[in-house]
Amino acid sequence: MARGTQGFARHVRLTDPERYQEIFKTGKKVRHPFMGIIALASGLEHPRLGLAVSRKVSRKAVIRNKIKRRIREYFRREQARLRPLDYVVVAYPDAVRADPKAFTEALASLSHKICRLCAKP
Repeated sequence: MARGTQGFARHVRLTDPERYQEIFKTGKKVRHPFMGIIALASGLEHPRLGLAVSRKVSRKAVIRNKIKRRIREYFRREQARLRPLDYVVVAYPDAVRADPKAFTEALASLSHKICRLCAKP
């Protein structure tokens, strides 16, 4: 189990429903067949992550939780390199069939794209 700096602490999670709505409405978006990422400047000095993995992705909670764990693990490893934005990762049904390596590569590609997109004025 992750402890100390290896965890997914509350201060790096998006927990406010109003903030989710604001990000969905005004954030910048990038897409891939497995997922999409929406990001918006947060005014904080660290990135925060929100997840949206609906029952449309899979009716089985075990599968949805597996997808969320993969996303959280990527974020945990890469958060020092990410821009200080609020990120919401929205999983799509194709994420269920993605092998772990392809899923992680897609997530890395999207995170680099969204960071570049949000760096533009």
